[in-house]
Amino acid sequence: GPVRIVLDTDTYNEVDDQFAVAYALLAPEVLTLEAIYAAPFHNDRSSGPGDGMERSYQEIHTVLKRMNSPFDVVLRGSQNYLAAAGEPVDSPAARDLIARALASDHPLYVATIGAPTNVASALLLEPSIVERIVVVWLAGHPHDWPTAREFNLVQDLHASRVLFDSGVPLVQIPARLVAEQLRTTVPELDACLRGRGALADYLCDIVAGYATPPFCYSKVIWDIAAIAWLVQPDWVPTVLTSTPILTSEVTYSRDASRPLMRLARICQRDAIFGDLFRRFS
Repeated sequence: GPVRIVLDTDTYNEVDDQFAVAYALLAPEVLTLEAIYAAPFHNDRSSGPGDGMERSYQEIHTVLKRMNSPFDVVLRGSQNYLAAAGEPVDSPAARDLIARALASDHPLYVATIGAPTNVASALLLEPSIVERIVVVWLAGHPHDWPTAREFNLVQDLHASRVLFDSGVPLVQIPARLVAEQLRTTVPELDACLRGRGALADYLCDIVAGYATPPFCYSKVIWDIAAIAWLVQPDWVPTVLTSTPILTSEVTYSRDASRPLMRLARICQRDAIFGDLFRRFS
């Protein structure tokens, strides 16, 4: 039956999280979305982590309004990244995650498609939830890549280490070679989504406006990979491996005695986009 999920998202960071929010809400036969959390981020679309979180919070509501959704369990996350190892940042999102994890014996899947500050803080505030949640995290690169440096992972290194070191059941979907296969184009979006509702038009518009598309421009819609794994794991095949050690140089160090995790190897691009596009009325 449907699995319980919460979605932790830096929605305003670029234009892919909006697709993931929509996907999570448009697959009720397999996913029971219980809450959406706004995650912090800092780049040229925000003045700092707290501003990024607030802009993401507002963007989540924009997506919900565009799809005319009654869903209203949206919580603000952390205003800052973890200042040091083992120092959580309290927030409504972290507290809600703890409460939902402890409320049922059925596992809660935490789709984490930004800096994992909210999730790591919840694990530090209430370590017992390590037995109640499964984190599906889009971040980093394959473990044999020369660097782990990727936006979601490097934004909050202390929080990223918590996910690798806490023993929480973890599915990591790397950016390079895996999520980056989820490319689409403005013409494809116009052909498959344009005219299929206010949300569909909005998604087409934000991709078209994100950059001035040159000839043959394509855009990676990274974050739908985490939702796709939850909808149909065969579309994002994984292998079991030991959790890596995240070094101070932001590289991976290996120790086979560490807890096991799942690492995604590939994304079935056509199946994922086909499923997503068909869900728009």
